[in-house]
Amino acid sequence: MALNEWQRRIARAEELGGQYTFAAEILSFYGAIAHFQEKFYGDLAKSREGVGPRASEPEPFLRPLPPELTRQFESFLSVVEQSGPSPLRVAARELQAGSNDSHLRLLTMFWNGGETRSLPPGSDDFFARAFLQPYAVSLREQANLRWSGPTPFVCPFCRRKPGLGVLRPLGDGGQRSLVCSFCLAEWEFRRIVCPGCGEENHAKLPVYTADELKHVRVECCDSCRTYIKTVDMTKSGLAEPIVDEMASIPLDLWAQKQGYAKLQLNLMQL
Repeated sequence: MALNEWQRRIARAEELGGQYTFAAEILSFYGAIAHFQEKFYGDLAKSREGVGPRASEPEPFLRPLPPELTRQFESFLSVVEQSGPSPLRVAARELQAGSNDSHLRLLTMFWNGGETRSLPPGSDDFFARAFLQPYAVSLREQANLRWSGPTPFVCPFCRRKPGLGVLRPLGDGGQRSLVCSFCLAEWEFRRIVCPGCGEENHAKLPVYTADELKHVRVECCDSCRTYIKTVDMTKSGLAEPIVDEMASIPLDLWAQKQGYAKLQLNLMQL
């Protein structure tokens, strides 16, 4: 039986965790989060069975969050407390002590584009982003929206920054696309353009790879000093881009030592 997208990521995280000791802990934690996300996404799918897109609301990401989502938030916090690194376990326990209203405020702040500065340093928007991601994916799929016009630098659906790039086979080369850091939408994007500032000068857009991670590229911009990692599916057709990007921690460390800042941290805040 074919695996769904969450199951493919979980399986890939287990595979890469066995290959790369430096990423084993973070991938194990991601696997626990993805298990929760898969179940949450399935519950959302069941609740919308027989309900089509809302034609009167063409911008689903402008809708307010349904308060009933907080019922699942407690379960999510329990997963983090059981499986997360120490700082996140502590933060999860602190959040569990809060009320449903405080949870809804936290989630709404992120949903509306704010940052959850009330959380301890290092946790940032992890809780809201990881918990709400299945809901964002569900809304995008349910609305079945299409975008047109110039290639967007942010997600054409939820307006968030891209979290990674993907090179997919196309003819004798590869077609570049960007993947949203939140709703996981994927859209085509020109290869020789910085998704941070729009720089088009090839000389200012260096690309780096490492021997042990040949299918993951660090695409930098010397104009805005940002970088994004791109998973090259022409070199590894078995890759799951979100997981492979997450696993390539040494490339982040290298890029940051060179003075580049990541365009958007991934789900694990790396």
